[in-house]
Amino acid sequence: MDRIERPVAIVTGASRGAGRGIAVALGEKGYRVYVTGRTVREGDAALPGTIGATAAQIDAAGGEGRAVQVDHADSDAIAALFEQVADESGRLDILVNNVAALNDDLVKPGPFWEKSTGLVDILDVGLRSHYFASWHAARMMVPAGDGLIAFTSSFGSVCYMHGPAYGAQKAGVDKFAADMGVDFRGTGVAAISLWMGPLLTERSAQTLAEHPEQYEKFMAEAETPEFNGRVIAAIHDDPAREELNGQTLITAEIAQRYGITEEAGRVPPSYRAMLGDPRIPHPAIVA
Repeated sequence: MDRIERPVAIVTGASRGAGRGIAVALGEKGYRVYVTGRTVREGDAALPGTIGATAAQIDAAGGEGRAVQVDHADSDAIAALFEQVADESGRLDILVNNVAALNDDLVKPGPFWEKSTGLVDILDVGLRSHYFASWHAARMMVPAGDGLIAFTSSFGSVCYMHGPAYGAQKAGVDKFAADMGVDFRGTGVAAISLWMGPLLTERSAQTLAEHPEQYEKFMAEAETPEFNGRVIAAIHDDPAREELNGQTLITAEIAQRYGITEEAGRVPPSYRAMLGDPRIPHPAIVA
């Protein structure tokens, strides 16, 4: 196991979308980034993007991209990913739990019983898978006394958004961050959940084209995934990172702490007033 000087990150579900942009932003900061997903050939998925293409973009940004095909529904495949990272890099600085099984019915109108039961797959790949990845990451980070586990989440944690399965997954990862944060106290490792705003991704572009009346206003002020990646990197580098451990943060708000903006200084809005406040955990601890 060779420890490298370059910081190391894993971004799950990084063939496209939020994961791709976050991974590229970490590449800008010089990270070796392991990007995971199932798509290795263009055209194999309904949306464009592959893990190899993301790895190449990381290289071009100044980092080192490593594409690893992983089916995050398979716990053994998740374990093998972390074994590979340990063997090749000897360290792990950031884990971004981003992968999620998103069904095409997600943004269709109507109650949950009129949609496919496939929507519940997000509780397997998007919740259960995050637990396994975090377990493996913690066993690398805690002995090193340093690390950040970040969950990509949204306001759907507390307001109705895309139905109960989506909402339960987002509420679940916020709770993961809160409770893992309790266990991480005093270890040098932190867990946070990030509420991202509307994102400029391949999927959102398709959704906007299909439902312009519903999403046009939101998307006019949308965030780039890279913006969220720069915030994650800044949180990891923050000497006061422990203050954020266990919290659910709104990216548009915490970015101001680090002076991070979009291109041309654009400041994405926070939707707190419109969509709700992050959950504040009760301080009671029942062991």
